[in-house]
Amino acid sequence: MRNILKDRGRFDFARRTVASTAAAFSLAILFAPSFAHAVPSYARQTGVACEACHTVFPELTPFGRDFKMNGYLLQNSKEVSAISEKGKNTLTLSDLPPISFMFDASMTNTNRSVPDPVGGRAQNAQVEFPQQASFFYAGKIAPHLGAFVQLTYSGPDNAFSMDNADIRAVNTGSIGSSDIVYGASFNNNMTVQDVFNDVPAWGFPFMASGTAPTPAAATQIDGTLGQDVAGLTAYFQIDRSFYGEAGVYRTARLGTAGPLNSANGGGAIQGVAPYWRFYYEHRWGHNSWEGGTFGTNIVTRPGGATPITEGPHNYFTDVALDTQYQFIGDRDIVTVSGVWIHENAERDADFANFVASRLDSVLETARLSAEYFYERTYGATIQYFTTWGDADPLLFAPASLTGSRTGKPSSNGEVFELHYVPWLNTKLSLQYVAYNEFNGASTNYDGFNRNASDNNTLFLNFWFAF
Repeated sequence: MRNILKDRGRFDFARRTVASTAAAFSLAILFAPSFAHAVPSYARQTGVACEACHTVFPELTPFGRDFKMNGYLLQNSKEVSAISEKGKNTLTLSDLPPISFMFDASMTNTNRSVPDPVGGRAQNAQVEFPQQASFFYAGKIAPHLGAFVQLTYSGPDNAFSMDNADIRAVNTGSIGSSDIVYGASFNNNMTVQDVFNDVPAWGFPFMASGTAPTPAAATQIDGTLGQDVAGLTAYFQIDRSFYGEAGVYRTARLGTAGPLNSANGGGAIQGVAPYWRFYYEHRWGHNSWEGGTFGTNIVTRPGGATPITEGPHNYFTDVALDTQYQFIGDRDIVTVSGVWIHENAERDADFANFVASRLDSVLETARLSAEYFYERTYGATIQYFTTWGDADPLLFAPASLTGSRTGKPSSNGEVFELHYVPWLNTKLSLQYVAYNEFNGASTNYDGFNRNASDNNTLFLNFWFAF
């Protein structure tokens, strides 16, 4: 948390807040029940417990990866069919609607309060009830067609909006002695269709504060385009091992009436952006290992005074490597995952519009996480994260809280998280984010006397789904 030693009273209050929160977390773990089950829509559809698909939500097991790969279609509940006069089955519906609900509440306390716009400091220990609440359509739509569609209410925004969506058409077959799964995904976030928890859409931390400061720099594929695009990709998997996917994405901006123009089209994709994904997975006994790569090439339009169909554009090439090892025993679960993303940027439009001070730049991001769960109930995760790249004093300019005094995009630190899962559809987490460097420096990073450690964050989160 932030350095508030200069104000002894506030420091004592923050210390007592942290201590009481930790004590409450410990008591909850000590006295709460230890059995577990969950019944969201996928479990109702398949008739199997949540632990078949998840180690702990949203992290997938090998069975869960197969379920998603095959289009969310596995069915064990009763169905209602509609037959036409010619005897054709025109509609097949489960007698249990594939609807689920998720609720997430949180408390965020930073080491030093963020600045108040009119002077002084804003209130700390921010409570969000909810931080977010989501409705899901999650399950089979028709033979060979299934979906995961999420509509989310955001507490900070006080609004509903489309969240992650993945609609799949899938079939199976064989090539010689090899089994093959092939299909297509229509989705709104690069990597949301992926089955591994090392990619940006599903990587740790699975829940994070909606109010704490976060680093300014991020690559295009690392969540920047989430819910701002629509993509269609085709994929195949051979013998649950070799996987290939390719497709295209185009801007599908929420809350913006088309057509896109110079006023509302800044940063939109010019034409379509290709996306590709390849990996190899090996499973043996209680173990599995995956190694892969994914990437995209994006051309974005200028905004402001420049017509979006004219003038210079920005060009981004993102290439990533990822890996995940998983052990799922009767008592112990271990997951180790990592991702590295390299981005080459040619900012012709930003340079011409004096947004960036250089034409070419490189941005890198890496994350390494290790997680352990005991009897799917008590768990701990640690992650090291780092972002670094070329300095640009215009793109990363000084600004209170969010800016960079040095013009560098570099940030790094650690995330520590404790989990308690009394039931598989309910989780209590205590997370601490520690920054060694933030927006290019450890001390006075923004040019307004704010240090990286001032943004250290304690985050208490309560989540359930049904």
